[in-house]
Amino acid sequence: MKSVEIQGTLRTEVGSKYAQAERKSGNVPCVIYGGEAPVHFSAPALAFKPLVYTPEAKTATITVDGKTVEAVIQDMQFHPVTDALMHIDFIQLVDGKAVTMNIPVVLNGQARGVLNGGKLKMVLRTLSVRALPNELPDNIQLDITNLRIGKSIRVSDVVPAGYEILNADTAVIVTVKKARGAMDDEDEDEEGAAEEGGAEAAAEAPAEAAE
Repeated sequence: MKSVEIQGTLRTEVGSKYAQAERKSGNVPCVIYGGEAPVHFSAPALAFKPLVYTPEAKTATITVDGKTVEAVIQDMQFHPVTDALMHIDFIQLVDGKAVTMNIPVVLNGQARGVLNGGKLKMVLRTLSVRALPNELPDNIQLDITNLRIGKSIRVSDVVPAGYEILNADTAVIVTVKKARGAMDDEDEDEEGAAEEGGAEAAAEAPAEAAE
């Protein structure tokens, strides 16, 4: 998993008033948990862009007050109107200690149901994964090529490799819904069979006429 370097400034004053002042200065207040004690720091909002706005999960190499730790995002808060990043909670990575992280889902292929006029709906864009730091995946890839109209891929359909998925097994990740005018996959199969049968009958007709 790739890592993003963050140079942070230690926050000695905590509380909503001081956090608001950091945001006005273009910084994001953050906290690192999982060590001997929580570490409060801030860093420029732009520094988090390659960590937050990315299709791949990444770790953060955070340096604060001369000390460097590896961490992953545990939680984020965004402004309800502007969608600006307001706060990040990190959890420190410790060798041999499992950690929970949201991992992006990546879809591969074009769903059969979409080709027949259905509408693809992605319900879960990330999955909650628990694993040792060195087993955390960059993303979870799903092949949707054979996904028909009315069918879904659920958490239970994903085969974990070295990690545990914490979402409910029945939770839908992606589905293809029927749109107006869309052809059911079963109808397509029947239509194809009818066309094939018609072609065979046409090929046999001249031979019968010759007899």
